[in-house]
Amino acid sequence: MSTRNSLKVGLTAIFAALHAILYLLSFGLWRNWAIYIEPFEGIFLGPWMGFSAAFMGSVIARIIRPIDFWMFGIVAEPLGVLVCGFLARGKWKPAILIYGFMLLAYFIHPFGRALPLWTILDILISFMLIYPVAKMGNYIFMDDVKRSSLSFIFVSFIGTVTDSLTRVFLFIPAGLYSLFGLSFNELQWIFVTGAVSSYIEDALVVLVSVLVGIPLLAALKKLKFPC
Repeated sequence: MSTRNSLKVGLTAIFAALHAILYLLSFGLWRNWAIYIEPFEGIFLGPWMGFSAAFMGSVIARIIRPIDFWMFGIVAEPLGVLVCGFLARGKWKPAILIYGFMLLAYFIHPFGRALPLWTILDILISFMLIYPVAKMGNYIFMDDVKRSSLSFIFVSFIGTVTDSLTRVFLFIPAGLYSLFGLSFNELQWIFVTGAVSSYIEDALVVLVSVLVGIPLLAALKKLKFPC
């Protein structure tokens, strides 16, 4: 195994541990603090190793602290990382397929057509941004600070919205709401309040990317880290 591959395997384990730790430390928000590390996993490790790190971390975290909605995180978090990894490497087609499939399923479902459209505006905006952001994805690894920072921010935004979309897909089209015996009115209340929290989290993820991600990326470039 090459030195580069050995490094990435080690980093995958580290990110998996960080993912689990952030989940276990989280409090106060609709989901958990692990969402803040998703863009880092995808951008620094790439789509598949990032996916593996997020999956291992989310599974371990929920084994340690199980919750009723455990099945959402172990699917949504790795998919958010996967999309970040694709976009950061300029690959838009897989992300379009993921979004297209889940959005189509959502709007085919009668609840998806009945729920307020404003609750998924960030998802629709993210969908429209996939192609242009993928085209500028490689800017992340360039020395141009402005382009690199802008690309990092947009990739982070789409990644966290992918997490939200996956939870929406699992909750409504995949029918997990029925496991909890929820009526439409109860589901609508959960969905609307969850959407408000999700918008706040979109902003927080972007903020973390600006305050932590961009300086970290600049430091790794100086160290010639093999992203």
